[in-house]
Amino acid sequence: MDNMPEDAAAPVLSRDEIERYRRHILLPEIGGTGQQKMKGACVLVIGAGGLGAPVLEYLAAAGIGTIGIVDDDRVSLSNLQRQVIHDSGTIGEMKTRSAREKIARLNPHVRVIDFEERFSADWAMCHLSRFNLLVDGSDNFDTRYAAADAAEAAKIPLVTGAVGRFDGSLTVLKPYETGADGAFYPGYRDLFPEKPPEGLIPACAETGVIGALTGVIGTLMAMEVIKLVTGIGDPLVGRLMLYDALSARFDVIKYKRKGKAAAE
Repeated sequence: MDNMPEDAAAPVLSRDEIERYRRHILLPEIGGTGQQKMKGACVLVIGAGGLGAPVLEYLAAAGIGTIGIVDDDRVSLSNLQRQVIHDSGTIGEMKTRSAREKIARLNPHVRVIDFEERFSADWAMCHLSRFNLLVDGSDNFDTRYAAADAAEAAKIPLVTGAVGRFDGSLTVLKPYETGADGAFYPGYRDLFPEKPPEGLIPACAETGVIGALTGVIGTLMAMEVIKLVTGIGDPLVGRLMLYDALSARFDVIKYKRKGKAAAE
């Protein structure tokens, strides 16, 4: 995976971990080697909310060795319809702390680094170098653009998703790499050249969102992370997956880089 030293010694799986991840290890595509890659991975998740909750739970259960969480919000009662990593007993707590405690109960082999801060370009300059993959589960375009720019500058993959009402989407960004045709992979601005005008896209606090939708998209985001870390399958690079919950329909749209050719 990107930013993973090829000569670094693979982390050893304990007997308990071998039993815990047995169903992974049985898969020829993953095996013990893939599980060791997951143990050695350092993944940063922006947001411990609707999308971040399933991402965090499934990455922790899968055995991602180090998970960072950056979020400056507290758990509220209205979060619990979709942010399933939290519960009634954690209302009022910082989301990072609530998520860290849940992960510790789920898998004690996972190290959690929590940041009670808002993700920004300045924050990324100070902290992003500690991680080799970024997951954006934020709910606003300012953070999405900042995450995309920071991941591209750090040359690490970005898995990004979004939800609204009954619809969701996700993609994988690696704009610092070239494909088989020699062209650079697309970036976030190839999908969204400019931020929409303020107020054009209302937040879910104003329009609502079905809780299970965040589980669908968040779980798919976690799957993309696992594929990137282990090197299996075909990640959603240059492809935007769309999900319409009301019609139970998935669509995938291809998109390309605009106006930048690969270096000779």
